[in-house]
Formats: sequence, structure tokens, C-alpha cells
Amino acid sequence: MTAMKYVLVTGGVVSGLGKGVTASSIGVVLKSCGLRVTTIKIVGDPYLNTDAGTMSPFEHGEVFVLDDGGEVDLDLGNYERFLDIKLTRDHNITTGKIYQAVINKERRGDYLGKTVQVVPHITDEIQDWIERVAQNPVDGQDGPPDVCVIELGGTIGDKIFSPHNDSGILDAGDIESMPFIEALGQFSYRVGPGNFCLVHVSLVPVLNVVGEQKTKPTQHSVRGLRGLGLKPDVLACRSSEPLEEHVKVKLSQFCQVPIPNIVNLHDVTNIWHIPLLLRDQKAHEAILKVLDLQYVGKVPREPKLAGWTERATKFDKLKTPVKIAMVGKYTGLSDSYLSVLKALLHASVAMERKLVVEWVPSCDLEEAAAKETPEAHKKAWKLLKGADGILVPGGFGGRGVQGKILAAKYARENDVPYLGICLGMQIAVIEFARSVMKLRGANSTEFDPATKSPCVIFMPEGSKTHMGATMRLGSRRTYFHVSGCKSAKLYGNTSSVDERHRHRYEVNPEMVAEFEKAGLSFVGKDESGRRMEIIELPTHKFFIGAQFHPEFKSRPGKPSPLFLGLIAAASGQLESLLQRSFSVPNSNSTKGCLNGKVSIQKLYANGHVKKPLNSLVNGYYANGNGIPI
Repeated sequence: MTAMKYVLVTGGVVSGLGKGVTASSIGVVLKSCGLRVTTIKIVGDPYLNTDAGTMSPFEHGEVFVLDDGGEVDLDLGNYERFLDIKLTRDHNITTGKIYQAVINKERRGDYLGKTVQVVPHITDEIQDWIERVAQNPVDGQDGPPDVCVIELGGTIGDKIFSPHNDSGILDAGDIESMPFIEALGQFSYRVGPGNFCLVHVSLVPVLNVVGEQKTKPTQHSVRGLRGLGLKPDVLACRSSEPLEEHVKVKLSQFCQVPIPNIVNLHDVTNIWHIPLLLRDQKAHEAILKVLDLQYVGKVPREPKLAGWTERATKFDKLKTPVKIAMVGKYTGLSDSYLSVLKALLHASVAMERKLVVEWVPSCDLEEAAAKETPEAHKKAWKLLKGADGILVPGGFGGRGVQGKILAAKYARENDVPYLGICLGMQIAVIEFARSVMKLRGANSTEFDPATKSPCVIFMPEGSKTHMGATMRLGSRRTYFHVSGCKSAKLYGNTSSVDERHRHRYEVNPEMVAEFEKAGLSFVGKDESGRRMEIIELPTHKFFIGAQFHPEFKSRPGKPSPLFLGLIAAASGQLESLLQRSFSVPNSNSTKGCLNGKVSIQKLYANGHVKKPLNSLVNGYYANGNGIPI
């Protein structure tokens, strides 16, 4: 069996350079060369959470949800979107997971008689985890991938300087990531030459005073990396403008990296250009040479990115705008809704519209804001009323809920295209109950446990004592119960669809009959028929709510059908889209209704998968994957 090849992506100088996009783009280029690629994200930052499920979106961005229910770092969303693969929770390595695994082994007696230490036990666990997970296929094919791209979170070479100590000391990030850096240094030796390539992402800033590209920060970062036992094979230099040739020469001399192996990732109009930058600078040749993968037989590997190039170019040429009002409470940080933004972008490019997102803080729509912050209140309503479509994404907690209800009411009463996701669907149900059914006190028990009209309730199987990984998570099947509804047409007139979930509350099944009598249609339900998954207002231009999160499975070349419907409705193209969609099955769709009976297919359990999987083609990935086009 051919040895697994590994590409490690590290970052230096400052955080936020785009290691995730760089790692994803490297994967795209290698995949386009005919290689099967998988990815792993090591969250080397200074926190001990076992997953991202309980972390604030304000601090770390959105929680991305995988098919197996894993709540992971948003970078795994980048990997899935760019590479069109399906990862598992084990592809997200955190300090908490590693320490928990080692402590569990110690309690079982696996280390009986030994003193358990960071070296070798923690470092060995990290290496074993990488080797084990890298073997798992993620593209719907049998057998292990060819290359595993590993992103190490955090920065290497950071220093803290103080008035009392100008020598520089390691910061908290360096201290916490040291076991991972040590483990990866050992790992490069374990797998041997020709099987490990290190790509270091660094910054080449320009000081406004002198207007010159400065190499010193990258030099220091590489020196710190080498001091920790890792030597970069490729330098990926971030800059605002293309690197000047003499700067590359200087970097090569002082960082001891050949000039052909120095790649410049300068600012571009959209991130879909990053794989093209790597291709144009022959980054694939540098990486493949280090990994001894240059040839198939005697033929050099060349990236085939025609579809990717076409899409990136098309994006830049879009002129006609479509305005979508994003009504949420985390609008201060766009990464809180990263997958929603990407899904909107995928759909808008497909519908040939230039996406304009109007951020509307839901709190500013509320009546209280009219008195406390009148200018913000006025601005929020102006943005909402000026939008072509309204989207209310998922969320938790009562803050800003009334503002979201008002947004749903405005969309319903004024025939404005509306898409509600998870909480956004529940909000639409509450608003309908209050306004149409005249149930003034209607609410969710999440916000009012004593409500007399509980139209949204806590799920029976949920936990009220533990918050982490206790929700209804991962891929679940939704069956369409109303033939000819907009949602079913958007999904290719299929009978069922698999989408990812993340929620604790659901529409009260005891009130469904009342809602449907009043005109709200529950077009999608789970296999039991008692859990509501999709709502529609049949008389409305486009008013759809989904309990699941369709954004998590949207891809650049395969937009989410519901997002596609929103953009189409907002740009006056819905009817033509529905006519096209009616005869084109969507990649998320499944055949599940036979002679009027629901056929339930068992999905994988939400537990860890620690051994290579041999049956994914009959499980999650029955629809297959490939390079998005």
C-alpha cells in the first residue's frame, strides 16, 4: 500500500492570515491533479473545549455541524465547501479531545505502571490520532485518500514584549500549542522524507512610512519555527500587493527556502482566486516534488481547474444586485454566520446576481429600541424594508427574538421572500400563531416556559442539565408530505432529503392541526411524522422555514436549493427556477417513499469513528462527490 502523504499548514506573525483558506486551496489544487485529499484541523489555541458546541460565536465564529453530528471549527466548513468532501468529528482535533483521550486510557489502565506525561503520551496520542483519521475516506470512494492536509491553528513565533523585558517571552498561544508542535516535529520524522511537506503562511507587510515590503516578520517567524524543530518546505506569503522579485530573493536567502517554493497570496477580489494563484505560481509542483508525487507514470500531474476558473471569473463580472436582509443578534461578527453567507453567495452566483447583505441587528427592530436608540431603530427598519429578501438564521436565547418576529411578520404581510432557518422557522410559527390565529401569548418554551400557547417546545430526548453535544445533531432525513410544494420542487421533486440539524426545540406537534387549518402548511416532516421540518405559506411568493441548516451542505458549484429559491424569489426568477428544478434531482435528495409507505434508512451513529470506514458509499455519501463545477 502506498504511504500516506501529509501537508502541514502553519501560520506565523499574526492570526487571521487565512490559513484555513490556504489549506483548502492547497487541497483543491492537489485534488485537481488527480489526488484524493482529506483534511484535519488541529485547534492549537489556548482552550480545552472538546468541541465548538458551547463556544460563543462572537469569539470564534459559527459552529459548523457535520453529518455525524460533530460540532466543529468553522474551517472544516471551508474544507468541505472547497473540496466537496464530508468530514467527521474526528477530523477536528482539540486540546480537550487529546487530553480526554489520554486520561480515559489512564483510567482504563492502558498506561498501568507508567507515569503519564505530556511527552510521550500526549504527543503520541496526537500522532496516532492524525494517522488513524487520515486513513478514513471522505469523498465517497473506498480506500484511504492519497494526501492529508493538516492545518495547525494559532501562530508560531509570537512574542510578547514589555517595558521590563525586551527579550520577548512566549505567549499563551505558544505555550498551549507546544505539545502539538512537538508532536508534529516527531511526526515528520515518523512518516519519513518524501511523505511530509510543511507550508508556512506568513505576512509580508508594507509600512506606510516607507512604502516598502518588509521581510523581517517572516524571517523571525521562520526562525521560531526552525527553533521548534520544523523546517518549512514552502512559504506562502500574504501581502496586499504582489511580492516584488527582490523580496522573494531575500526571503529565500534568509529563510533557506528555494525561490520556486515561495508563493505569494496577495489580496484578491474573491477567495475562489486563491487556488488559481497557487496553480499559476506552480505551488503544486513544489508540494508534489517534496511528496514525490510529481508524475502519474511518466506524465507530470497538472491541475485541471477550468470549472473553478470560470466560477471565479463569473463572480467578478456580476453587476445586478440582490439585497438580502440578514436579521440576527450576532451581526457584529460576520463569521458568526459564515456558512449562511457562503450559501447566499453560491446561490447568487448561480442566479447571476451580485449579493448585497444588509446586516440588521434584530434588537434594533424592537419597540424598545425606538425609545432607547431611535437612530439605530430607524436604520434597521429602513434596511429591512429596502431588502429584496429576508433571512432569519439560527440562534439561541431570548435576546432579539421580538425583532426577529417583527421581521417575519413584515415579510409575511408584504409578500417579501422569506427564509427562516432553525430558530428562524420557529420564529415564523410563533408570529403566525400570534397574528393569524390570534393566540396573543403564543411563544416558545425556550423564551417563556409558562406560555399558555406553547407552539414551540423542548424536545423530549434533550438534556436540560448538560449543554455540550446534547442537541439533535447531524444528518437527518426529511420526508415531503405535500406534493408540488415549492420546497420539494427546489429539491428536484424528490420524496425526501437529508440535511444537517442543530436544535433543542421543535414545533409542538399537538398544535399542527390548528396551524394547518389556519393556512400554514407543514410540507416536510421526519420519519415519525410528528417532528416538523419544513413550513410554507402556499399563498405567499416565497415564505419557507426549515428546522434544519441547509447552509452546511451548500457548495460553490451546488448551491443549497432553499437558498437558491430565496435568491431566485428575491430577483424575480423563482418561476423559471422551479420549472428547471422540477426535473433535476438535487444531490441532497433521496428516494424514500414506496407505495405510500416511508422507507427509513439508518444513518451512522453520532459516535467517534476511530478506524478506517469501508462502507461510506452506502451511508452518508450515497450521492457521491467530486470537484465542484
